[in-house]
Amino acid sequence: MTAAGASAAAIAGSATVRVPATSANLGPGFDSFGLALARYDEVTAGRIEHGLVLQVTGVGAGEVPLTAEHLVVRAIGTAFTAVGEQLPGLQLRCVNCIPHGGGLGSSAAATIAGLLLGRELIVSGGGRRLTDDEVLALGTEMEGHPDNVAPALFGGFTLAFVNDGGRPMAVRREVHPDIRVVVFSAHQASSTHHTRGLLPAMVPHADAAANAAAAGLLVHALTADPRYLLPATRDRLHQDYRAPAMPDSARLVSDLRRAGIAAVISGAGPSVIALVTGEFDLTRWVRPGFEAAEVDVCTRGARIHPT
Repeated sequence: MTAAGASAAAIAGSATVRVPATSANLGPGFDSFGLALARYDEVTAGRIEHGLVLQVTGVGAGEVPLTAEHLVVRAIGTAFTAVGEQLPGLQLRCVNCIPHGGGLGSSAAATIAGLLLGRELIVSGGGRRLTDDEVLALGTEMEGHPDNVAPALFGGFTLAFVNDGGRPMAVRREVHPDIRVVVFSAHQASSTHHTRGLLPAMVPHADAAANAAAAGLLVHALTADPRYLLPATRDRLHQDYRAPAMPDSARLVSDLRRAGIAAVISGAGPSVIALVTGEFDLTRWVRPGFEAAEVDVCTRGARIHPT
């Protein structure tokens, strides 16, 4: 495949997908809880006779590869392989708004975008339609865990896990209408691989028990009674171990929590989210190195729009 600049015109016979940012873990729900956020990447894809024509604007422009190594292209290829079909020539246009390496699910968004676009291109060519469960499984295989791919695909608050048969599954719940999300998007990126490497192989039994209790309470707090958000977001499995790699983020979380605000590291960081109800003075919490904004929960997940 070769890469070249794409025209700004609509791609004939194509589809466009809009995929939300996501925040994983939410404190105690390590590698399983996720929340979809109304900040989106948009990707348009169509078949061409041969090769690859790829344009990227917004976040990552000039940095991500304009080749078959691009994550969206790899995910489209994964979808075609899953149904036993050969990847056609592709023309893609990516308009990115989700920060890269910030803990807001940019790689999961690209993965789900590619899998859903691949599904549409396969169906338009007369092939078998992948189910949502198959998309979840393929996305989990590409990402390594389902905590970001599930909310990116389904929206809302999701509890994702791998069952005893090795099959990824997700349960979706509606977020209580009084809960709002404040995103402190970090200017500096971090490596999920690096921060995961900071985690110990074993943790004290008391910490594991405390996280199990908090995770159960968090489901209740997010969906039924937000009064419990602060104790429900207390984590003892991963955030403290990762703190040395992101001291500013750890300090922001600590300061917010001391003020009674349910704040957590978003995914592997270094971005931070706060789950708030009632009044919240955003100007009080402006910090160097972070862009703060209130962001709605994305209730519908990724959506395809024919173009």
